[in-house]
Amino acid sequence: MIPQSSDLFTGRVRVDGTRSLFLIAGPCVLEDEDLNLLVAEQVAKISADADIPAIFKASFDKANRSSLESPRGPGLIEGCEVLRRIREQVGLPVLTDIHLPEQAIHVAETVDALQIPAFLCRQTDLLEAAGRTGRPVNVKKGQWLAPQDMVGAVEKIRAAGGREIAVTERGTAFGYGRWVVDMRSFTMMSEATNCVTVFDASHSVQLAGAGRSVSGGEPEFIESLSLAAVGAGANGLFVEVHPDPSQAASDGSNVLPLDRLEGLVQRCSRVQEVVVRE
Repeated sequence: MIPQSSDLFTGRVRVDGTRSLFLIAGPCVLEDEDLNLLVAEQVAKISADADIPAIFKASFDKANRSSLESPRGPGLIEGCEVLRRIREQVGLPVLTDIHLPEQAIHVAETVDALQIPAFLCRQTDLLEAAGRTGRPVNVKKGQWLAPQDMVGAVEKIRAAGGREIAVTERGTAFGYGRWVVDMRSFTMMSEATNCVTVFDASHSVQLAGAGRSVSGGEPEFIESLSLAAVGAGANGLFVEVHPDPSQAASDGSNVLPLDRLEGLVQRCSRVQEVVVRE
């Protein structure tokens, strides 16, 4: 039997009734066992040191790669087993993407939360399948959608039984292959959906198709955009990280080096504390 949602996205309640910043972090796609555990252990350490909730994220399948030759990950069965081991060995809750309705029930038996990719945020069958599992669902805003339009995706999940939902800003299309982040989005999405909001710091700096067979990126802007997003009211931070981005199996051009995650989290936490006090 699949457990119901467990307050993953809403975080811990402070004495004043506000909630702490939470972190979703991990490699873009599951890689070898040593790397997966290295990243998960570092995310767990940062979570404990900064006293914020953290969730390990990695995909078992990257179904939207730019090229047929690009690595996609270990697949559904093996990937879920890898995520289960990370969860048990490191003690972090885990999150992963689903792309097909029939994946939802199987994945939900292993992970703590499901994620809907931005390009699938209007797929009714997929959203309903995620909602029926009772797991928390993080749904990313499509690059073509206005922030308030996310209410449709959220209503589909809720109608199917989903209760704990986060909505993620990952940038809006600005011409071909470039995204911009409207910092008003966090307030607009929160008010429209009554959900916590997340900033996807990695995919917001992606340059789709810039590398022909792979996407490009501008990772030098991850930190400044993250600080701005938290200042604008984002409740959570989504960051893909890797100890050596040049060797990452996926999205290496827009991931944050793992050794810079702790500093980013500390700075964002300080900004969030100021926002809360104000």
